[in-house]
Amino acid sequence: MNKIKCIIVDDEPLAISLLEHYVEKIPFLELVFSTENPILALEYLQKNDSDLIFLDIQMPELTGINFMKIVGPDQKYILTTAYSEYALEGYEHNVVDYLLKPISFERFQKSVLKAQERFSFPQEENTHFFVKSSGQRHRIGFQTILYIESIKDYVNIRTENDEFIVLDTLKSMENQLPATFVRIHKSFIVNLDKVKSIGAKKVILPEYEIPIGESYRAGLLDRLK
Repeated sequence: MNKIKCIIVDDEPLAISLLEHYVEKIPFLELVFSTENPILALEYLQKNDSDLIFLDIQMPELTGINFMKIVGPDQKYILTTAYSEYALEGYEHNVVDYLLKPISFERFQKSVLKAQERFSFPQEENTHFFVKSSGQRHRIGFQTILYIESIKDYVNIRTENDEFIVLDTLKSMENQLPATFVRIHKSFIVNLDKVKSIGAKKVILPEYEIPIGESYRAGLLDRLK
């Protein structure tokens, strides 16, 4: 897979940590550098390549706007800031999108998909994603997943041989999964490739029976046509 090399420049450590976490969840992004100091980012770019910069606008050493003026139009930018009034000024440069803090993963994902369209890389189908569970990052192949269940602030990803409890939402999972997955209940997503049969009120998977929510039945039947 052709990956978009990206760097993060933000004077807030927590903002950097959040963006690093989001980048790890996007298969076509590769984080090559992150820093709280825009001067160090300029030094990095003098010797290294980058495709996309997540750039804060309000920084004490050098503002994001001036940073873009120095680097020039060869880079693409996604601006991140808590101040919406800077958006129009940022769009005068080669800016793909503008993210207002606090940034949700759903909004981040839409932004990077928009950035991906700016590159001429051939689109390849993703076969896996990475999740953090029990203090470790795990690579999970989509074809191994049976179902995903929402449990309060977490989701339980049940695969053929294991399960992973992840701090995430079912909506976020939906946005990362391929078309073989469908939500059949407010608390469940199932992999249609693993379905053995479908009853009036439940879906039968190997060793599991998953309830069908009344409001999701029509959508499920439509997907099966």
